[in-house]
Amino acid sequence: MLLLPIMLFLASCSSSNDLSGTGQIDYDQTKKMVVDILKTDDGKKAIQDVMTSDAMKEKLVMDQKVVADTIQTTLTSDKAIEFWKKAFSDPAFAKGVAKNMKNENKALLKELMNDPQYRTMMVQVFKEPEIQKQMTDALKTKEYRDYLQDVITETINSPLYKAKIQELLLKAAEEASKK
Repeated sequence: MLLLPIMLFLASCSSSNDLSGTGQIDYDQTKKMVVDILKTDDGKKAIQDVMTSDAMKEKLVMDQKVVADTIQTTLTSDKAIEFWKKAFSDPAFAKGVAKNMKNENKALLKELMNDPQYRTMMVQVFKEPEIQKQMTDALKTKEYRDYLQDVITETINSPLYKAKIQELLLKAAEEASKK
């Protein structure tokens, strides 16, 4: 669209000497002139002006439905599924994606926890016998027991916990001595 006015301008400005021999401007010469013009600062500025005009921006803006359909088609194709499987098998890639999505997932979970309908669904899920059995089995594993032991040891060694236990023991001793 931009090249047509430039070419017309060049054709109208050509000298009669160029036209006398062949009757028209040679294509290669015209092409070379247009490319040379576009490489100049004025040519670059003209292209920038055209590209930043509101009318051109409106023509360049893509239809959102077309973009959404294209993305959906691309992401759900067989090639895309294979690409994502391969990409997520790379621990560095998976870690990067998880790290970038951490804050969004955290905000989503916080929002869902305040949603009464979501909470009701979660309670229903945990009441299912199969889920309860799986949770019980998970709590009986050696790894979980080791983890629980570490947490209890950490808690007992905590200075705040020790102070609280000492305070409770002193109260109990005072009450025992009063009786």
